[in-house]
Amino acid sequence: MARRGRPVALTPAAESAMLAARAALDAVMSDGEAHYGINTGFGSLSRQRIDDADLRDLQRNLVRSHAAGVGEALGEDVVRGMMLLLVASLARGRSAIRVETARLIAGLLNAGVTPVVPSIGSVGASGDLAPLAHAALVLLGEGEATHKGEVLTGGEALRRAGLQPVTLEAKEGLALINGTHLMAARLALLWEDLDHLFDAALAAAAMSIDACRGTDSFLDPRVYVARNQAGSTRAADRIRGLLEGSEILPSHAENDPRVQDPYSIRCAPMVLGAAWDALRYAKQRLDDELGAVTDNPLLFTDDDGGNAIAISAGAFHGMAMAIPLDTCAIAISHIAGISERRVYHMLSAFDEQSHLPPYLSPKPGLHSGLMIAQYTSAALCNEIITLATPASVSNISTSAGMEDYNSFGPTSAYQADRGMRLARQVVAIELLCAAQGIESHRPLKSGTGVERAHALVRSVVPVLTEDRPPAPDIRAIEGLIARGAFTWS
Repeated sequence: MARRGRPVALTPAAESAMLAARAALDAVMSDGEAHYGINTGFGSLSRQRIDDADLRDLQRNLVRSHAAGVGEALGEDVVRGMMLLLVASLARGRSAIRVETARLIAGLLNAGVTPVVPSIGSVGASGDLAPLAHAALVLLGEGEATHKGEVLTGGEALRRAGLQPVTLEAKEGLALINGTHLMAARLALLWEDLDHLFDAALAAAAMSIDACRGTDSFLDPRVYVARNQAGSTRAADRIRGLLEGSEILPSHAENDPRVQDPYSIRCAPMVLGAAWDALRYAKQRLDDELGAVTDNPLLFTDDDGGNAIAISAGAFHGMAMAIPLDTCAIAISHIAGISERRVYHMLSAFDEQSHLPPYLSPKPGLHSGLMIAQYTSAALCNEIITLATPASVSNISTSAGMEDYNSFGPTSAYQADRGMRLARQVVAIELLCAAQGIESHRPLKSGTGVERAHALVRSVVPVLTEDRPPAPDIRAIEGLIARGAFTWS
């Protein structure tokens, strides 16, 4: 998304829509009535009518007063993503923002001027108010921004980029800070990482099956036709494909006393498939949100451009993003949780038919092998469990009770992102252990796909021949996952 540095520009159609919305706003304002956020106060102050002479001050004061965020600054990719979604929403011609104001947002993106935005302060309703207000300050020449790696005042950042600050007109401050753009941007940026994580988790599961000398009988396609779940079918197909051509599977097909494998192996397609279906739901909701207008009030006219009306509603409410983000965190917890169980299975050596030494140690006792890697995986999963508690289910009222049901989607976004990063480390640990387990069965080869994944691991981590710190190995494999190295068609 905003990571790619593509130029941002308003299309002629967008500018025309914005001009029409501004004309509709002028018509609405001429009726002498009170219209929320246009000529009134905000939130519980909405019954306070504002004189026309004070409307510029009203919008400027709104941005200043709402910039109340705290905590560490959001990453530049998140802020740029938030700004990109903001200008896209405004360009749809329902917010009555002026063209020059929207062009300035595009100008900031194109010039690499990124507002400094604290990470905490949004409750995910009435828009991501505090984060967007911090970003909007820079449009006024206030606040702080980074430019070419340097933190500057907003005014200095604009000056160096050859941009001029704006004076906000009626409705513009509200349009700039009303919207789900932080939540949506975080989910959009998260999605690619989740896709890479899931592909790595499938590769790890397949590798672990052969590392444990498990069976592939549970991958029979007929099972998944009967099970009738798309995600499980997809996961089973991928794992089966990764194992295709394995020499390890037939090596113990006869005279193996085991009737079936533990759930962490046998039910991997069911668990990972359910997680994938949940993630796909989140992606569908994101796709809808990327084409949405999430401001309030919205401006509408008849097809012929007449009968302008400003409708005050709740398009800014973030529950449409909060629930999918909470769902992502839950799905992530299962991707990580079942991965850790396979690590435990490989390292415990309780199954003598696996032909694995305890802790995958080169010489158990003298060398502890990968014993503590499972401890780390357990610690990661414990934190992921806490992060999977949905943020959206607990409400705290704001604005003197006028805003009495919030989404807390930004917290959901933080938890999903943090969970994804921890789960990436859990899957890296499984890949580390499974790759070492495969070594115990040489010279037999695993499936073509598993051997490809194994070669990727070996490209950054050598075979364990004596004890060494596992931390650098885990970090190196985590880097492979983050780069999408296990994602191939």
